[in-house]
Amino acid sequence: METIKIMPCLDMKEGRVVKGIHFVDLRDAGDPVENAQFYEKEGADELAMLDIAATVENRKTRLEWVKNVSSVISIPLTVGGGIGSLEDIESVLQAGANKISMNSAAVRNPDLVREAAEKYGSERVTVAIDARRNKEMASGFELVVAGGSKPVGEDAIEWAKTCQELGAGVLLPTSMDGDGTKAGYDLPFTRAISDAVSLPVVASGGVSSIKDVEALLPLQASGVIGVIIGKALYSGTLDLKAALNLVRQPDCDVD
Repeated sequence: METIKIMPCLDMKEGRVVKGIHFVDLRDAGDPVENAQFYEKEGADELAMLDIAATVENRKTRLEWVKNVSSVISIPLTVGGGIGSLEDIESVLQAGANKISMNSAAVRNPDLVREAAEKYGSERVTVAIDARRNKEMASGFELVVAGGSKPVGEDAIEWAKTCQELGAGVLLPTSMDGDGTKAGYDLPFTRAISDAVSLPVVASGGVSSIKDVEALLPLQASGVIGVIIGKALYSGTLDLKAALNLVRQPDCDVD
């Protein structure tokens, strides 16, 4: 079994990396190019970049940000935010991204997932799934969009199954109950997603320490192949090399 990939995330707004809770109360966390160069030097497996204001501001991804970051790294880069059409995907890939991530656009137009997978390959198409707990949903998790601000009225786990049927290559679930809270990855939500599909899953939201990463290792057996880490790296509560050393230990594959 391959080791879990460590993927630092650059949450972007107005050309800067930012950190916050539930994507609000944002504070500056540095220059994206400098952050990207540092993460690659430290040994990160991949990098994610999310234009967190694109959907809310009803605009496309800032391609100059993608170009600036992709030009200084050699590790894979996944870009999300403001991607709503095949043309948008083409532009982001041409700007240097290796993969794209879509969320609101996929919910709004599920055929876009299928079309993107057919044109660019499933391996380049990630669907981000944001959810909040809602007892009215069969699984207990309701799908939300627009940075977690708009409930959809659809079961998040059923949506994950649909994304697999549409041809998505990777799912990126984020619990909006835990995002930025330092409460750790939402293990029940992540497990519910990974158990429901056969696709690779990248966990996201709420990590604050090496113990949070360690707690996620048992889910590797059910398909969790990577972890997104953002605020914890900016804040210094989690050391990137420590996380990398943890997942690369021979005995880290926990059943």
